[in-house]
Amino acid sequence: MLKLKVGDKVKVLSGKDKGRDGEIEKIYPKKALAVVPGVNIYKKHTKGFEGQKGGIYEIPRPIALSRLMLICPKCKKAVRVGFRDLKDTKVRVCKKCKSEIDAK
Repeated sequence: MLKLKVGDKVKVLSGKDKGRDGEIEKIYPKKALAVVPGVNIYKKHTKGFEGQKGGIYEIPRPIALSRLMLICPKCKKAVRVGFRDLKDTKVRVCKKCKSEIDAK
């Protein structure tokens, strides 16, 4: 089970976007990468063809999950994530305030 999921608010720990935060849009679990809009932006130069306009487009590239830290929805701080076993489910838990992150 991954510690981060789509829709989680995360903070970037290292790299050119250190300190920025955003919401996870897509996760690639086998490669341990996540796409966060507004973070890790690169410019792509495209040539126009068949009615499509060319130009320079900014696209977000995936960033390593190891560079991201979850922002707890309850205590609003960047926290480590733990797990707690309930009867038949596994729930993510904030290591600072001990609250459940996946509260239903």
